[in-house]
Amino acid sequence: MSGLVSVFAVFGNATEAERIAREVVGEGLAACANILGTCHSVYRWQGQIEEAKEVPAIFKVTAERAEALIEAIAGRHSYEVPAITVWQVDRALEAYAAWVRQESGSA
Repeated sequence: MSGLVSVFAVFGNATEAERIAREVVGEGLAACANILGTCHSVYRWQGQIEEAKEVPAIFKVTAERAEALIEAIAGRHSYEVPAITVWQVDRALEAYAAWVRQESGSA
């Protein structure tokens, strides 16, 4: 086990994704954020089928710091119920894992 996780979050637009990514990386809550291209989401919200263009992002952090990152993203997010999930990273290049630990305050 690498001790790393990827935190996946979806945002209403690229501006919000970029702002939050810069803030949490700047505060050392994540080592990195990959902001992906716009996606088309279909979801149920308050009993209705909705569709929206959204922007997903993947944040790199240690497992021990994931909860602080989730709380920081949720607290800055425009959605009432933001999609924020954690994906375990079973293996990683050790040099990369060391970098993530160092840059996310877990070294």
